Amino acid sequence: MGSKNKLKRFRENETFENVIQPSREEVVGEGFQFKGNWNKEFFKNDNPLVLELGCGKGEYSVGLAQAYPQKNFIGIDIKGARFWRGAKTALEEELSNVAFIRSQIELVDYLFAENEVDEIWITFPDPQIKYKRTKHRLTNSEFLQKYKKILKPDGAVNLKTDSEFMHGYTLGLLHGEGHEILHANHDVYKNEYSPKEVVGIQTFYEKQYLEQGKRITFVRFRIK
Repeated sequence: MGSKNKLKRFRENETFENVIQPSREEVVGEGFQFKGNWNKEFFKNDNPLVLELGCGKGEYSVGLAQAYPQKNFIGIDIKGARFWRGAKTALEEELSNVAFIRSQIELVDYLFAENEVDEIWITFPDPQIKYKRTKHRLTNSEFLQKYKKILKPDGAVNLKTDSEFMHGYTLGLLHGEGHEILHANHDVYKNEYSPKEVVGIQTFYEKQYLEQGKRITFVRFRIK
């Protein structure tokens, strides 16, 4: 993507009512305005709140919002030029139950209050295979504790990935730390028990992975 195109998207994002772009200071300072008040202040309803972390182009957040109008969805990514597409589609389709935040995922427990979130989706994250990168792996112990803080006691985390490494690493960690695995699947398109929201929504990259013959894996779990 050219820098002109990126700038155009950044400018458009600033005009979108479904995009929130707080500064780091606003998030970690005196208290972020929407923290603990997402449903009351932003969505103006009491529906369940679902996050997509590292939402990329925002296709999954938008797809879930279309499928579940009775839930609120928020996609989070630091790359605003990417989720511009999802935000624009949501506005064009008049989806009032989906929003996007431009922020680092490690600030998630500053963006949301304890027990505010019902469910989390992590779709096709970078597996951060090199050992030095493990601190950025979205299912490491540190991130799981952040998710536990903001999730309701019965809240679940969903991981959908094309990376066998990420799938195996996450399952190993969940077993090792004694978390509750609700569903685990090594090939979602060959398993009749795959949840419909797992096989019913495909991202741009997922379609490419499938064309390359890659298997798509899925884990749903609760953090103990």
